[in-house]
Amino acid sequence: MVGDEDHRLKGTKLRYKTARITTSRPDISGVMEKTGIGQRTTRKVAGRLLPFLFILYVIAYLDRVNFGYAALQMNGALGITAEVFGLLSGIFFIGYVIFEIPGNIILRRVGARAWIARIMVSWGIVVILTAAASGVFELALLRFVLGVAEAGFFPGLILYLTGWFRQRDLAQAVALFMTALAVSNIAGAPISTWILDNAAWAGIAGWRWLFIIEGIPAIVLGIAAWLYLTERPEDAGWLHDDEKAWLAEELRREEEARVRSGAGTRIRDALASHETWRLGLVYCMLVIGLYGTGFWMPQIIRSLSPGLTNFSVGMIMTIPFIAALAAMIFWGRHSDSRGERRWHTAAPSLASGIALAGAGIVSNPLVVFALLIVATVGIFCSFGPFWTLPAAIFSGAGAAAGIAAVNSIGNLGGFIGPSLVGYIAAATGTVQSGLLAIGCCLFAGGLMVLVVRSGTGSA
Repeated sequence: MVGDEDHRLKGTKLRYKTARITTSRPDISGVMEKTGIGQRTTRKVAGRLLPFLFILYVIAYLDRVNFGYAALQMNGALGITAEVFGLLSGIFFIGYVIFEIPGNIILRRVGARAWIARIMVSWGIVVILTAAASGVFELALLRFVLGVAEAGFFPGLILYLTGWFRQRDLAQAVALFMTALAVSNIAGAPISTWILDNAAWAGIAGWRWLFIIEGIPAIVLGIAAWLYLTERPEDAGWLHDDEKAWLAEELRREEEARVRSGAGTRIRDALASHETWRLGLVYCMLVIGLYGTGFWMPQIIRSLSPGLTNFSVGMIMTIPFIAALAAMIFWGRHSDSRGERRWHTAAPSLASGIALAGAGIVSNPLVVFALLIVATVGIFCSFGPFWTLPAAIFSGAGAAAGIAAVNSIGNLGGFIGPSLVGYIAAATGTVQSGLLAIGCCLFAGGLMVLVVRSGTGSA
């Protein structure tokens, strides 16, 4: 059976190897798809790249939000108030945003392997150095430098994925990759809080050991990224020749379709595009929700039941993220199967906004926690479909700049969210009251995404 199939397709595969197939020959792509080469190649690419990128993003996100776990000890030790903690949490994103676009442009020029490796090694060093901070000024400086060190990491990975997955497969690929957000909390919450409660070696406080221990993997994995990643399909020794040719041709067809549709191909076109700013504003609302709840959730859960130990807080925190993990995989697959993006982004954002606003109003601890679960699920489900939108709208150098610009604008929400909750908590005396404002932002983001154009193809 396999031999017969190979014989039937021999001529087709040879024509693919010449890389001269034009868009006037769509029948060959259809033949190759029906014979299974599409499924086989996509599975190989996903199996090779997604688990590794997933691990990288787990470490990246954990090194961002471990600041929230450290606060359970660090705030008291250094005399940090709620308002100051909110500002310290958000300062990371100032450095991140400033260097985001240049970082992604550099990645496109020097290649993903070298730039991702550099990013990870440098941010791991900064995280470890954070353990030596003795006051608010040093923490602020190190948080800013951490943002500079990590700038370009996430949009670089999104850009990298667009060089390996077709639009029709992208939402599920991004959703699978971004399950790292949930997994980093599922694993990170109990690990981080265990370190707080049990690590006091050599007279060093647990929150300091938290930064030391969780900074080391970034350095190790940065070196691994240099050795493991493949720049583009044509260089993939782990794909057969016909698979490399098929994937390169499919991606070329989509690139040409984006150009014909008026996609931004130049850096300045992407930065001047209204769609860049619309998408950036939508993403900003999502990130306000992500980090407005993420940095503060340990303290919110502690406020609901003050007698909880640090480790108990960490274990309880895994529940919303386990739910989000399952939901975002299903939702990304559902978006790909329907070929629809905007409503798949908007609906969970609207639902999470309503839930989070409700959590800021009600007083019953169990109801608040249930609403936090719904809100977390909604925020996380939005990400997979959302990131197919800029990938469908921009092309070439414009894609590097456009995706980075969307992420830069969006990550201003990483400063706004924690700071807003901190300011409201300082004014009202309760962290929970800040959730109402965060919920309104998420609801607004869900409405705004409906006016964004969906790009080309099935996106």
